[in-house]
Amino acid sequence: MPKKSQEDGGSVIIKKYANRRLYNTSSSSYITLDDLAKMVRENVEFQVLDAKTGDDITHSILTQIIMDEESSGEQMLPVSFLRQLIGMYGNSMQSLMPSYLEASMNNFRQNQGSIKEMFEQGLGNSPLAKIHETNMAMMKAATDAFMPSSKASSAPEPKETSGDEIALLREQMAQMQKKLDELGK
Repeated sequence: MPKKSQEDGGSVIIKKYANRRLYNTSSSSYITLDDLAKMVRENVEFQVLDAKTGDDITHSILTQIIMDEESSGEQMLPVSFLRQLIGMYGNSMQSLMPSYLEASMNNFRQNQGSIKEMFEQGLGNSPLAKIHETNMAMMKAATDAFMPSSKASSAPEPKETSGDEIALLREQMAQMQKKLDELGK
């Protein structure tokens, strides 16, 4: 559950000034991108606003934090993933990617505890394999549904999935199709 600001129960407002300084209106202090990254890790909800225009620039600031993390430490995003992600811009499925990526990340986060536990126990079966197979099956089904001529030949075929997983995938595909139909109107 995301933490809220202490006073009003809403997001902490961060103002970004022209001199690139970030001002936390809740604590009345200047902060850094590292401080914002820490707030994200602590599940503190915040919104970054351009001090002059009032525009919400949270997305670009979060992207900047990711770029800083990727360049200063161990890289988490593989080059192949970044290429695929860039390739999705302008693609007919671009509008579906945010919800797909968010659902995949939520699925990973929900399973994070059991994944960690399995790694600590040293089990031979990779817990990431099941999550990866589910994600790949969802992506392949979405790709096949919306781009029938596209073949994901480089992606390995997922192993058999249970009836429940297939039903879930079908339901998700139906929801995606409904969204596309609404966008087409």
